[in-house]
Amino acid sequence: MMPLRYLQMDVFAARPGAGNALGAVIEGERFDPLRMQAFAAWTNLSETIFLLPPTAAEADYRVRIFTPRQELPFAGHPSVGAAWAAIDTGLVLPGKTRLVQECAAGLLPVEIEYGIDRWMPSVRAPLARRIGGAELAPALLDAATRNMRIGALERALWDNGPLWWLIELADADSVRGLRPDLAAIAALTEATGAVGLAVHAADARDGHHLVVRAFCPADSIPEDPVTGSAQAAIGARLASAGRTPGRDGIYVGSQGRELGRDGRVTVRVDARNDVWIGGEVQLVIRGEVAW
Repeated sequence: MMPLRYLQMDVFAARPGAGNALGAVIEGERFDPLRMQAFAAWTNLSETIFLLPPTAAEADYRVRIFTPRQELPFAGHPSVGAAWAAIDTGLVLPGKTRLVQECAAGLLPVEIEYGIDRWMPSVRAPLARRIGGAELAPALLDAATRNMRIGALERALWDNGPLWWLIELADADSVRGLRPDLAAIAALTEATGAVGLAVHAADARDGHHLVVRAFCPADSIPEDPVTGSAQAAIGARLASAGRTPGRDGIYVGSQGRELGRDGRVTVRVDARNDVWIGGEVQLVIRGEVAW
């Protein structure tokens, strides 16, 4: 097989080595799904994406998203990274400020903010909805959150493509200092079909408004460095509770500091209560794949 173009990026990152790493195979249509999954397992990144020609007339490109274990209908840092890579590799014309991404979750609008020698994508996340609360798996949920100082919002399962257990903690220090029971979280997420469990709390220090951590041990990802889909689900939940932080529906979520990644996610809740997530992308590797 002829080599395929490959990029590796850090997403939601102000510098290389921060944010969340993402692998991207450009001529993804030359991989079948089994080979996509095998390659994603080999990279062992939290997600690897495959860019393909769109099948919908409205779309600018199509993306398939894989963890080392499964394909996801939507994920945040892969979607932001996919838009960045589509511009970088010429799949879409540079200078376009509005794109449409096709993924398993549907057609998602993308906005591009251009600066000097850079561009920052923002993706509208799929509509998030509450699936249920403690009644879904009370014993498993209690075990997974036993050592957590719970905040005011209920412990709940939310769906915005992937399913996330969202747990508000009492304060930012409770999030930063949390030592999660990964075995209990894995049992809870496997039993309920969730990709992981995310904890969050308000935090107005260091230029951000929210601190987040996300754990996906059932996918062999003990802690994800920066998680756009979880941040988007949390944004939707805070908006539904009338608690969107920041100004004019825009705030910054901090995630990954505990792993040395210090990612920043810009979250925007628009007038329709749609949630947009965006951030900076840093190119780290440009090369070829022979698989």
